[in-house]
Amino acid sequence: MEPTAHPASGRVDVKGVAIAYDGRGGHNLALARTDLVIEAGSFVSLIGPSGCGKSSLLNAVGGFVSPAEGTITVDGKPVVGPNPEVGVIFQQYALFPWFTALGNVEFALKRFGLPRGELRDRAMEALREVGLEVHALKYPGQLSGGMKQRVAVARTLASQPKVLLMDEPFGALDAQTRISMHEILMRVWEKHKSTVIFVTHDVDEALLLSDRVHVMSVAPGRIVRTLEVSAPRPRSVEKIDPETIAHRVTVLQLLKHGHDE
Repeated sequence: MEPTAHPASGRVDVKGVAIAYDGRGGHNLALARTDLVIEAGSFVSLIGPSGCGKSSLLNAVGGFVSPAEGTITVDGKPVVGPNPEVGVIFQQYALFPWFTALGNVEFALKRFGLPRGELRDRAMEALREVGLEVHALKYPGQLSGGMKQRVAVARTLASQPKVLLMDEPFGALDAQTRISMHEILMRVWEKHKSTVIFVTHDVDEALLLSDRVHVMSVAPGRIVRTLEVSAPRPRSVEKIDPETIAHRVTVLQLLKHGHDE
């Protein structure tokens, strides 16, 4: 699969977006009015306390939740529902157990109407990128948690999305597997340069992966601080520069207090 070039595509604009849900207590505001610009090809993280609206914002960008106020656009086009140019990876792998790893990726590509040979080649290349080509014919029940998540990544990337939404995708993995997934994700992102919006509770994960980290307050959530991460890539958890250490302290303080200082 050739690298997907989106040098001028994948920009996300969030303008005055508020998100609310109906609950027992009435209309509950999950996300306060929020403005955010995510440049094409960038990798940004949303981090904040549980229930602060970061997943709600992610779901609104994906077209799964309608804002109570404001607008969201991808490359200037309003988000009015799920968009094939926006891929999503959740913590749950959501693989079809009756399909092999290859079959799961192929299924995601069927909507493109590709010839059978091209469909197979594109799916295999996606699995190769995440190091699973030798496991292509195994079923999800035969794969470890990390392997299942790699299939989920391959399945989404095979569709060559302009924007990739990731909602705590590695939260259920052990520490060693998470490090491996970080390396795979960084390698694939560097190649394809899709715009990535990554939701996490892990400060170190956010700082390792991102160009920018948006820290959110307690609910109703809002962005209280944006940190630019300038550490050169490729990055490693074993080599942390002084700026990143300072960012870590700042984020932890913001999360502790639940709001800006």
